[in-house]
Amino acid sequence: MLGEYRIEGRGAAEIAESVERAVGAGQLEPGQLLPPMRELATRLGVNPNTVAAAYRTLRERGVIETAGRRGSRVRPKPATTTREQPTVDVPEGVRDLSNGNPDAALLPLLAPVLAAVAAEGDRRPVLYGDDPVDPDLARMARAAFDADGVPDGPLAVVSGALDGVERVLAAHLRQGDVVAVEDPGWGRVFDLVPALGLRTVPVGVDDEGPRAEDLRRALESGARAFIITSRAQNPTGAAVSAPRARALRDVLREHPGTLLIEDDHGHGIVDLPLHPLAGVTRHWAFVRSAAKAYGPDLRLAVLTGDAVTVDRVRGRQQLGPGWVSLLLQRAVVRLWADGALDGPSVAGAYRDRREQLATALAERGIPSHGRSGMNLWIPVPDETSAVARLLHAGWAVAPGARFRLTAPPGIRITVSTLTPQETGPLADAVAAALLPGVQRGYV
Repeated sequence: MLGEYRIEGRGAAEIAESVERAVGAGQLEPGQLLPPMRELATRLGVNPNTVAAAYRTLRERGVIETAGRRGSRVRPKPATTTREQPTVDVPEGVRDLSNGNPDAALLPLLAPVLAAVAAEGDRRPVLYGDDPVDPDLARMARAAFDADGVPDGPLAVVSGALDGVERVLAAHLRQGDVVAVEDPGWGRVFDLVPALGLRTVPVGVDDEGPRAEDLRRALESGARAFIITSRAQNPTGAAVSAPRARALRDVLREHPGTLLIEDDHGHGIVDLPLHPLAGVTRHWAFVRSAAKAYGPDLRLAVLTGDAVTVDRVRGRQQLGPGWVSLLLQRAVVRLWADGALDGPSVAGAYRDRREQLATALAERGIPSHGRSGMNLWIPVPDETSAVARLLHAGWAVAPGARFRLTAPPGIRITVSTLTPQETGPLADAVAAALLPGVQRGYV
């Protein structure tokens, strides 16, 4: 069960430390089963309650997960280590459509912008005690929020969407609380929630966003928070429609104590309108990231919310990093003011690539999902087989297991860099991988 590694310790803290140390060193692998509590207690000569306490600590730290009679095992991506979960190994010559990155050719040039704001910083250095939010960024962000119907609220700047989600969860929830998450959904959220000592409950997703009845069941079962992606949902490309937003707001009105977190990382790369839910519950946060539009390395997102939530986020932030670099904030202001994303070019490019592939797949009898963003989600009977067949045909795609809790299998194809010349051959390869006997993609 554990190979050559032997868990050690006499107290709960020592046992937990032994397991955590082994996971961090790679001696215990993701998915590896741990001994039953009574068996380990006998081996160590301790009370079973001691082992139970150790396993509880490990669960709270996001190191292991427990599935009833199936036992406890190391999480697929334990929080105790920075080692990445295994991804698709892309051999030379294989087209990589698995990574979820934006098209670098559609990102604005940063060198002139950073040079300009650096020169401004030399003239007007940022010092301790300065306002942590650039006033021009606050003004522009607030105007954009107003235009999109996001309720008024104070602002904070965080280091990306996931940083904002983490800070809001930590500001309100305690270990053991349950968070409703989209399923399929963002794999990083699936890692983050248990790493904070919280538990997940899945909410099914279709093309119009999370299903209202699934959310109702999750909240009625005790979920205290709900994380939703407004547009460009990863991995399905779902975008919350106006009717779905109304249905979700109705559910949230029945549970006003729910902590609502909305992630709008698709801002700037999606041409569908926003339908926010914010303002229905007492505590809420709306996070808008610059990563997909301006570049992942800009590690910046603007967060608004109710006064209590934003105050807690900013207060805790002051005890850690203090603030997100004003240099980066001013760079985003310049990009925004210069109209780096003006016009339909970026959003239109992603839409065209996504729709061209979806149409080609449909012509070959393959259904897919992707109303917005840069990904298509394709239901498959067997992820391992589909990924392997496509890799053999020269295409690397992402297996859906990374993005699922209880949802059916699927694969994710990132279309951000897909060319028109590649669309047909890729659709043929997907059809051949999923439909036995297909040679040229038509059935």
